[in-house]
Amino acid sequence: MNQTSLNHGHIDPNHIKQSDIKQAETAVTRRSVQSYNAEALADVYQDDVNIATWQRTLSPDLLSAVQQLLSSDHLFRISTSVTPHNTYDSLYDALGSSDHAQVISEDITEIVDMFCCLFDLKQVGLRLTTLDRAMCPKFHVDRVPCRLVTTYSGIATEWLPHEFVDRQKLGVGSQGKSDEESGLYQHQSDIRRLSTGDVALLKGESWLGNEGAGLVHRSPALANKENRLLLTLDFN
Repeated sequence: MNQTSLNHGHIDPNHIKQSDIKQAETAVTRRSVQSYNAEALADVYQDDVNIATWQRTLSPDLLSAVQQLLSSDHLFRISTSVTPHNTYDSLYDALGSSDHAQVISEDITEIVDMFCCLFDLKQVGLRLTTLDRAMCPKFHVDRVPCRLVTTYSGIATEWLPHEFVDRQKLGVGSQGKSDEESGLYQHQSDIRRLSTGDVALLKGESWLGNEGAGLVHRSPALANKENRLLLTLDFN
């Protein structure tokens, strides 16, 4: 920042502290990346990216399998550690060893393999859950390096671009007010939402160099009798 640019903005440089200038020059910025190509997920390694999304459309067979699963078992939760080699067997057994269990298990196995390959992991923490209410209804950040989320059925995860967030209003900073009332964000249009089928990597606060810039996100509100089928993967 030089004197010419300051004067152009009608600001007296003598009234600006050097600490303010340094803070402006080092302001944290983050952006999102999305593509119909799965290779976009690797962009999460870029320092200024805090969400990378593979925008995919679920196949008719997979959509049908998901609906059969939801109709046969109203609410369930699978939480386990898996490797790319045992994911299929673990899920196939847990989901009832049926035709629809096979289709879903195959898809999730591919995602686990992709996640482990991307981050050089031997195993991951897997959660596959049906939800009839918002699991985390307020905007928050995750204290993890990175989390994969994908919604197989229902409304998908909501998130806020970094530049629209007043982080002082997160958690106790909201003073008990709702996200809409706290001043965490200014406009309803600031909220972004993943689509059903999208596979997204959400960079958290524990990613090296990402402190204070973890993706701010929340579970969406669900209508009465509406269910979600949500998969998350975490470092183990």
